[in-house]
Amino acid sequence: MDHAGSVTVDPTSAWPALPLTEWQDTRDTLHLWTQVVGKVRLALAPPVNHWWHVPLYVDSVGLTTSLMPYGGLGVEVVLDLTAHELLVRTTTGGRRRMALEPRSVADFTAEFRAHLGELGLDVPIHPVPVELADVIPFDEDAVHASYDPDAVHRFWTSLVSAHRVLSRFRGDFRGKASPVHFFWGAFDLAVTRFSGRPAPRHPGGVPNCPDRVMIEAYSDEVSSCGYWPGGASEGVFYAYAYPEPPGYRSRPVTPPTASFDAGLGEFVLPYAEVRTAPDPDGLLLDFLTSTPSAAVTAGGWPTLDRG
Repeated sequence: MDHAGSVTVDPTSAWPALPLTEWQDTRDTLHLWTQVVGKVRLALAPPVNHWWHVPLYVDSVGLTTSLMPYGGLGVEVVLDLTAHELLVRTTTGGRRRMALEPRSVADFTAEFRAHLGELGLDVPIHPVPVELADVIPFDEDAVHASYDPDAVHRFWTSLVSAHRVLSRFRGDFRGKASPVHFFWGAFDLAVTRFSGRPAPRHPGGVPNCPDRVMIEAYSDEVSSCGYWPGGASEGVFYAYAYPEPPGYRSRPVTPPTASFDAGLGEFVLPYAEVRTAPDPDGLLLDFLTSTPSAAVTAGGWPTLDRG
């Protein structure tokens, strides 16, 4: 303990190991649960450009919808990944909770919807997952039913650390930038910088996602980066530009362990490289900083630096 209210954090605990082979079934189940919750936010939150009204947010215990309007009251849904429970809270004092434990998506959906109903919240949602190639309606999905609380808590810890570095990166930019938010469609934590110029119409084509979603999301020229628990043995940090400027993918980026993944169309840095580095935050910030510079150089963007 350094002084009252301050605790020194061991980097190895802030960046835990997350072998995908050990928690992939849990990851896939949790992904679908976040979609069920996220669709409630989509239904209730007032529209914001680039779909910024739909993500979830990292908080002190897990992921939250933040406060959403419902008539004259407000409601928040929290996936508490520390106590492993889902909480529904309203501004009139309504409270409901349910356990996060091994249970099917269908069972999760049924109980969650029942709790909303008990609180007088009627929130219709489209009952089919998005941005996934093979989907089962939520209320019929008995396939995805895994939940490893230790793995989930380690994942949340990794989100907290990624959020810390992404927030610092966002703060180093004086132009338009998104919040650091968790997109439940792709199950990734992301932040986006904008050049200030419009982008060509996005071609769409994302599985189970209307083209209008991508058209609105990418209406402007961007350099985006984030953290996705896929793409490598323990997940990856990624960065891309839309539209991709000529020569972008051949631009040098740092650290040396970063590379361009032609299949993803993104620069990637394995999560394992970050967590095992002597200075994980510094290594990740180096990656996040170098990749928009590649967009600036290749695309002739206005500078993204404060100066």
